[in-house]
Amino acid sequence: MTVFHANATALITGGASGIGFAVAQLCRFHGMRVALVDRNADTLAAAAKELSSPENVSTHNVDVSQAAQWTTLKADVEKKFGAVDFFMLNAGVGVRGTWGEPEYFQKVMDTNLFGVINGLNAFVPTFTARSGDNPSAIVITGSKQGITNPPGNAAYNASKAAVKVLAEHLSWDLRNTKTSVHLLVPGWTFTSLGGGGPGWTGPKPAGAWAPEQVAEYMYKKMSEGKFYIICPDNDVTEEMDKKRMLWTAGDVVNERPPLTRWRPEFKEEVEKWMNEQKL
Repeated sequence: MTVFHANATALITGGASGIGFAVAQLCRFHGMRVALVDRNADTLAAAAKELSSPENVSTHNVDVSQAAQWTTLKADVEKKFGAVDFFMLNAGVGVRGTWGEPEYFQKVMDTNLFGVINGLNAFVPTFTARSGDNPSAIVITGSKQGITNPPGNAAYNASKAAVKVLAEHLSWDLRNTKTSVHLLVPGWTFTSLGGGGPGWTGPKPAGAWAPEQVAEYMYKKMSEGKFYIICPDNDVTEEMDKKRMLWTAGDVVNERPPLTRWRPEFKEEVEKWMNEQKL
């Protein structure tokens, strides 16, 4: 038995569109009750209408960066559906900025990092206190930018690197419980962060995955008991991802400067290593 079963309850932040909504559709396919959490009231209403099951779907207009709102959210969801079995912390923003712009760092960290911290603080005690044999799961959405750390968006990369560490610690802390923990790391996905999103009428780029593909891949890897769910896309294979991660770790191990994958003086060495490396 997995967490995806009839009458289990899912709570998904950033659930009104993109990957969050695709996972909500997956949950409903398995007969689960779903609490959708998002800041955008319009997309929440549209998502609930598309799921078309008012008795099994609730919507919650919540700013995940505000800890007090989590208290109300938890009470509302548990009153309607009971204890949460599948908890997905997926809300995120992709704001651009640079040094000297404190509002950029604040906005990204408030949502991407403290939105996760607030959610975990609100719900993890409930998960640790669970009894019985029914499985439960917590999924946290990270990013490859929090692992390979490409230059150009320091706050976003730092927020996702911190989320990775939090998920790893949570997995350790819950290792002897019935709750599995998973770090979902999408590839290029055609969502509002990846170029698409509500209202988009153009075609999906050939290289990008659709959100539904990410949800399906997550389901498969969770069924296999994997913590790290590193999604490929139509441009980047699993092997390419692994090589990029290994090279990035090598900056520390080999005492190179940081971010050598993007430094011109290392370009030929990187390409040669990537071509010759066998996994």
